[in-house]
Amino acid sequence: MRTPRVLVTSAAGRTGTAAVLELVRMGFPVRAFVHRDDARAEQLRRAGAEVVVGDLFDFRDLRRAMVDVQRAYHCPPWTPNLLHGAMLFALAAEAAKLEVVALMSAWNPNPSHPVVLTREHWITNNVYQWMPSVDLIYVNPGLFAFNYLLGLPMVAHFGRLMAPFGAGLNAPPSNEDIGRLAAAVLADPSRHVGRCYRPTGPKLLSPDDVAAVLTKVLGRRVTYTDTPAAMFERAGRAMGYPLYALAWGRRFYEELRNGAFAIGAPTDHYETVCGRPPEDFETIARRYVAHPDLIWPGLALGTKLGTLRIVLKMLVTRVPNLDRWEREHYFPQLAAPELAHESAEWRASAAARHLLLLDGADSSGAGIVAADPHY
Repeated sequence: MRTPRVLVTSAAGRTGTAAVLELVRMGFPVRAFVHRDDARAEQLRRAGAEVVVGDLFDFRDLRRAMVDVQRAYHCPPWTPNLLHGAMLFALAAEAAKLEVVALMSAWNPNPSHPVVLTREHWITNNVYQWMPSVDLIYVNPGLFAFNYLLGLPMVAHFGRLMAPFGAGLNAPPSNEDIGRLAAAVLADPSRHVGRCYRPTGPKLLSPDDVAAVLTKVLGRRVTYTDTPAAMFERAGRAMGYPLYALAWGRRFYEELRNGAFAIGAPTDHYETVCGRPPEDFETIARRYVAHPDLIWPGLALGTKLGTLRIVLKMLVTRVPNLDRWEREHYFPQLAAPELAHESAEWRASAAARHLLLLDGADSSGAGIVAADPHY
């Protein structure tokens, strides 16, 4: 029997690279869809993947990428036009009659969320169930481990982990574990179709716990300081993070503070699917400290003097008006939005370790179910 060909989108990204490498290791022919042919694409090519350069928002590129493809891991880019690209991918997947799509989603989508990206995830999660010919598997992680290291230069050179996380608990997964889980469900999809998988790290951690791990990894004392959101946004702007990341991140960090990512965590989904425990935060941190570009493209540890320059730049950087930025970009604004923890409907689904979906049933009537057999 011919081995199915697997398409991985955003293949040079955080979870896409890991998915490509794992699928190649398992012996699958892999087509890696990338936005540009750079060093990351060359790494995938050397590993044995077929690299296709294209635009996920160009239907012609999607159609070409799906020729002679049977399965796909679709990781929509984290951009202000997620819904547009996700719908194009669904149309192309149905036209190509793919067997199955593993769809990257998130832990917190609900229809009343203040972040348009999160509402678009919720729309996508539901609309993808309508594909008549394509089976669906959800991969819906919560807050990734890299979020704790966005200010890594300050942590490494000054021993200060500064973030607006409060005392919020989370079991942060690595980029790599998420990608490997996506590869595993596509390797044998019959056991996973219609399921929601939320990979997490092995234990709940507070920001103080994270600081203690970083103390060990960096060999210097690291302390956590709960930081006002405005200061975090100013620092992010000084470091060059895009405004949409700051606008949306502030909402997710508010959810972290209020316990949204602790509900139902940790899960055993990664170990159940992949047959081994998920990476702990120390393992993740050691890799990301060695390779800061895994945290954010272009991020470098730099020097103490360079980090001090960033601090000085931060002090003279104006706090961005993120509400105005969202309005000016015509993002729909709800009159009474609800963060995940504020929605009773979302909390009920989260307690069952399940995505919030309309009716909980797909178009075939087979049903979308939580991954845990106990729920």
